[in-house]
Amino acid sequence: MSRLSVSITTQAPADYYSAGTLLSVNGQTAQIHLVSPENNLNNIQKAARSLEALGVLSVELVGEWQIEQQWAFAQSFTTTTKQHHIQWCNDDNKDELSHRYQAMIFTRNVTNATPEDISPVLLADTCEEWLASIDDKHISSKRWVGEELKTQNWMGIYHVGRGSIRPPVLIEIDYNPTGDDSAPVSACLVGKGITFDSGGYSIKSSEGMLTMKCDMGGAATVTGALGLAMMRGLNKRVKLFLCCAENLISGHAYKLGDVITYKNGTTVEVVNTDAEGRLVLADGLMAATETGAKLIIDAATLTGAACVALGEDYNALFALDKALQQRVLKYSEQEFEPSWCLPLEKWHQFKCPSAFADTANSKPQKGGGGGGASNAAGFLSRFVNEQGSGWVHIDLAAAYNASGTAQMPIGATAQGIRTIARALLEE
Repeated sequence: MSRLSVSITTQAPADYYSAGTLLSVNGQTAQIHLVSPENNLNNIQKAARSLEALGVLSVELVGEWQIEQQWAFAQSFTTTTKQHHIQWCNDDNKDELSHRYQAMIFTRNVTNATPEDISPVLLADTCEEWLASIDDKHISSKRWVGEELKTQNWMGIYHVGRGSIRPPVLIEIDYNPTGDDSAPVSACLVGKGITFDSGGYSIKSSEGMLTMKCDMGGAATVTGALGLAMMRGLNKRVKLFLCCAENLISGHAYKLGDVITYKNGTTVEVVNTDAEGRLVLADGLMAATETGAKLIIDAATLTGAACVALGEDYNALFALDKALQQRVLKYSEQEFEPSWCLPLEKWHQFKCPSAFADTANSKPQKGGGGGGASNAAGFLSRFVNEQGSGWVHIDLAAAYNASGTAQMPIGATAQGIRTIARALLEE
């Protein structure tokens, strides 16, 4: 089928359809039957997946659609190969939907990109160029690449990325709509940008490595979120720190037993080279803290433990600042992006002890052992202010679907961009 007009109805389908049928198609028109008021957004997503599976190339949404109904349909109908094939309803929500869609497509496409096609430097370039395409007058940047990271004491990104011939990079992208170079930084976003994660010498299985092109999902998500906030009218100065590297094996790669000394003096024993995300984020969090920003949000496809706890439907929220954590949770609810708060206390900093350093980067066991997601968050809390005020860590358990579901296509989801954009605008 080529183009379909799709509407929503609360009426049951014709009698010749089986009971509970969600979708009916007649020629070039289709109806989604929302007979029950429960789970309507989920049912719309299922209907969208069905239409996509039927080979429908493009759709026009007609009749009475609420904004979140249109968005639910778009998320599920859009695949890696079928994009920009939706015509929104003629209502006042077109601009907002268009902005969301631009941010979603950017985030998904970057996260889905092959590791050969997107190196650490190219990831940094891609994110900067996309933000500049939204507002080139107020975007500037600086970066540290390869050996520069070592000379400037950004040691986590340097060590994780030094095993690759394609150099690691820390990029700082400054969005300053005030036009005043002395304007305070209102917020910082920090993203994990591991363009491919082999696990290093703690090597992953072939199956576990297959989806590790998505390990730059954090960098893509915070960039997409900043872009969405900009399109929504963000008028505060925000800095974006992307921690980009390939985690590969070579004669120059970092090894188990190495001790990394960070810029703030913290020493870290490497007991698992596959727990690399927290090592690069530490640099980004220190850089963000140096700005004096009152809000710092980091996002990362950080731990399998968060996926075990929450599956692929919820992102995990961590914070020592419990009031901020609850506000961000509320933003996620308002933006229809499911999140769940997992435990984080100061004592989680000491859950990965080392006899040779202040801390290890994990426990020396598969997956970091019990409470691995909280222990990773505890590690990160060493690199923000002492009380963790103003800082939220998002473990993106829902960032990527290794296989398609009844509601979502295979690949990146972009879940989290709306929550973070909302926080930038509200905080």
